[in-house]
Amino acid sequence: MGPRPVFRASATATLLIVGQAPGTKVHVTGVPWNDPSGDRLRRWLGMERDVFYDEARIAIVPMGLCYPGRLPHGGDAPPRPECAPLWRDRLVAAMPAIRLTLLVGMHALTHTLGPGTMTERVRAFRAYLPAYFPLPHPSWRTTAWERRNPWFGADVLPALRQAVGDALG
Repeated sequence: MGPRPVFRASATATLLIVGQAPGTKVHVTGVPWNDPSGDRLRRWLGMERDVFYDEARIAIVPMGLCYPGRLPHGGDAPPRPECAPLWRDRLVAAMPAIRLTLLVGMHALTHTLGPGTMTERVRAFRAYLPAYFPLPHPSWRTTAWERRNPWFGADVLPALRQAVGDALG
């Protein structure tokens, strides 16, 4: 589909959302998290679209800035491996006001926190505060995981909303 970096960054942003890479709908629209996964993430955050897309307050920098293509058996490919080392640190360095970084999905979790399972990271979210808040990717595939892990909705989501509110002031 060709390169089309999709991200939002601002020197005044206090919340950084780090996901995987844009999917096809995001690539076409150029708006990050403009898909069903974004709808679910905003529900988790208890946040309206206008707040979520307030670039002065919220930065969105995925591990891969461009759509990575499709896997042979279906689904999107993982973020291209050269993207994060080339661009991520430069973008984050340009945002000195970041108070909290949401690490959304395994690619962001592993890149930032090293090896470990997603469930272990999310369950131990308090250990990463105040700098990071680990989250699963909010795709439809997470529905079954949420049913198996009711503590996510009961414990993690209220704490997430509180941490995000604190970061945004």
